[in-house]
Amino acid sequence: MNKATNLFRNPSVSLRLSSSFSHSAALSPTQPPHDLAACIASLQACARRQNLRKGKQVHSFMLANGFVRSPLSTTSLINMYSKCNQMDDAVSTFNYQSFDHNVFAYNAVIAGFIANGLGRDGFEFYRRMRFAGVLPDKFTFPCVIRGCSGVLELRKIHGLVVKFGLELDVYVGSALVNTYLKFGLMEEAQEVFDELPVRDVVLWNAMVNGFAQIGRLEEALAVFRMMGEEGVVPSRFTVTGVLSVFAVMGGFNNGRAVHGFATKMGYDSGVEVLNALIDMYGKCKCVGDALKIFEMMVEKDIYSWNSIIAVHEQCGDHDGTLRLFDRMLRAGVLPDLVTITTVLPVCAHLAALMHGREIHGYMIKNGLERDVNVDDVQITNAVMDMYAKCGSMRNAYMVFDKMRNKDVASWNIMIMGYGMHGYGSRALDVFSDMFEAQIRLDEVTFVGVLSACSHTGLVREGREFLRQMKSKYGVVPTIEHYTCVVDMLGRAGHLEEAYELVLEMPIETNPVLWRALLAACRLHGNQDLAEVAGQKVIELDPGHSGNYVLMSNLYVANGQYDEVTEVRHSMSQQNVKKTPGCSWIELKDGVHAFITGDRAHPKANFIYAELDSLTARLGEIGSVPHF
Repeated sequence: MNKATNLFRNPSVSLRLSSSFSHSAALSPTQPPHDLAACIASLQACARRQNLRKGKQVHSFMLANGFVRSPLSTTSLINMYSKCNQMDDAVSTFNYQSFDHNVFAYNAVIAGFIANGLGRDGFEFYRRMRFAGVLPDKFTFPCVIRGCSGVLELRKIHGLVVKFGLELDVYVGSALVNTYLKFGLMEEAQEVFDELPVRDVVLWNAMVNGFAQIGRLEEALAVFRMMGEEGVVPSRFTVTGVLSVFAVMGGFNNGRAVHGFATKMGYDSGVEVLNALIDMYGKCKCVGDALKIFEMMVEKDIYSWNSIIAVHEQCGDHDGTLRLFDRMLRAGVLPDLVTITTVLPVCAHLAALMHGREIHGYMIKNGLERDVNVDDVQITNAVMDMYAKCGSMRNAYMVFDKMRNKDVASWNIMIMGYGMHGYGSRALDVFSDMFEAQIRLDEVTFVGVLSACSHTGLVREGREFLRQMKSKYGVVPTIEHYTCVVDMLGRAGHLEEAYELVLEMPIETNPVLWRALLAACRLHGNQDLAEVAGQKVIELDPGHSGNYVLMSNLYVANGQYDEVTEVRHSMSQQNVKKTPGCSWIELKDGVHAFITGDRAHPKANFIYAELDSLTARLGEIGSVPHF
């Protein structure tokens, strides 16, 4: 994993608090603050900038100079560590003090857990606070409400809010509205909203964003319109919430109108609004607009990079996705799990093994595999899928073998990977292990098994699997499974049997199945059956260029150049354009993509000279280039 050091030039620093305690002198800042007030101001600045290294230096200086004995110091340190995503250090700071903690210290820890997406931990810390006899205040409840994991907990906290006389507080009310909506309790949210005498923009935002987050997009827009009718001026948070609605709805025109409003109000200088605009334009397939906003941003955070990378990935620009990822690393921005889960499938698609291996090394080095809970299987599956699609089955198996929990997708990835790369017997061994482990088999499992039989010529086994799918394994064959078997029979030269299966199968055929038969006819030179399959596939899918290419190549192989001309004429009449071929290769300096006829590469002259030389040598041995 040495390459990870080269790709990720700025490895994250994660010193434990105990190290700060024992090495305080070594970590003292070069220009230390002179008093407690200066230290606290310094910590606040570190929290705003998420400067963990500087924050640890200030903490060490405070320890050395006895500045950590006040409750205000504790709260400031907890806040700094929380904002730097270091909740272990925040809790250690809380526990380090021997005096009784006040509500502000508890609030800082609870707020830190909630802000870092650790709602359950935040709620448990609230329980600890109540057990210690510390009474919550109006700053405690908004965070605790957001940390509720169920309706029962939420109702109990709501009752306590009423008992403390805080039900009319706008921030507590906003949290209640947002959390009731999160659980789909729209009537309760509306009731809280209606009972509040003062409805400021914070409360309206809770309604707009709450509806947006649960997918009730029309309701979110209705509240937004009502907000305007009430004369409440939308804030930055309103804009980000409404933009998220238009992003999901694909509402480009409305999104652009909100963009204009944000510009008019001066909101377009904020990172959060710009990130929301990138996301909206990207999901509306306006990649150029999204990229333009990204490039004009003075300050780019991790969400900015994740948004623009995701935009390119969603639009299928895999090469552009990797270029942006490399640029992100050069800018010194460390990827998070969102970045990694976006980029790993791109590495799999491009077979960019070097990139994929370095990303995996970065995950291991920075403990990202251990930081996930529910999604740990999905993350590991993504790593395994990348290795399998890049042809590194040894690494794929190592990841698979170390998994504590394997789901059906984990097994399917291994079966598909072995089959794809010609290890049919190994794929069937994994299938047998999966069956013995009593993992529920699904349709994807048998696509992998039948594809493995097809790619490695295991015709007898493939026939048997298709026959037993429903009776033994309880999976009803679909068109994808019949296509795999037709492909298997065709590759093995059993063209008549494949054709009979197509005619006798109990479900309706589709162009993909006929195209598999056509490809097999072209492979084995069966022109009569090819013309039957070709006529059928063109009838079902006249706009697919692959149909014409297969027929043309068959005629070229048989020397029937008049028929080749007819095929090209048919393409012209149907206005069918052959999609330019694209290939790519991964080198040390990145992934190089090539499109047919493309001369944009800086070494295009050298590449085409080599290509002409190879074509000439092929001609000398009688090889005729395909269509």
